[in-house]
Amino acid sequence: MSSCLKWLIVACVLWLLVGRASVSAAPQGFLEGHLKVYSPKEVELAGETPSKMTAENYAQYPLIVLSRDRKTEVARVTVDENGNYRVALSPGEYFLDVQDRRRRHVRATPQPFTVVADQIVHLDMNIDTGVR
Repeated sequence: MSSCLKWLIVACVLWLLVGRASVSAAPQGFLEGHLKVYSPKEVELAGETPSKMTAENYAQYPLIVLSRDRKTEVARVTVDENGNYRVALSPGEYFLDVQDRRRRHVRATPQPFTVVADQIVHLDMNIDTGVR
């Protein structure tokens, strides 16, 4: 095999590797929003201060990003101590939901959203725990 042909093969392999790397580095978009957890109580005792949501409370209701068909979990969303979240995603159509919503009997509506490269989509999630 001639040295010219060897260099051509090496150049083609490098071109493929660089091309694959640039495809995987496609620009992402972001989902951000606020989680509001409603936990209604039938009676508040006089003088009692309402319980404040904390990072531990938010952690009890993990959010997940599902594929368009709602069958594949694409990402888990971390909610901060103030109820805010932000996650980077590849462009596409998704649903935001509460992990194990049905099993835990949490009332929340899965929210559809679309991510566009280099843009932020804002979507708030409301959860009713049904705890009284």
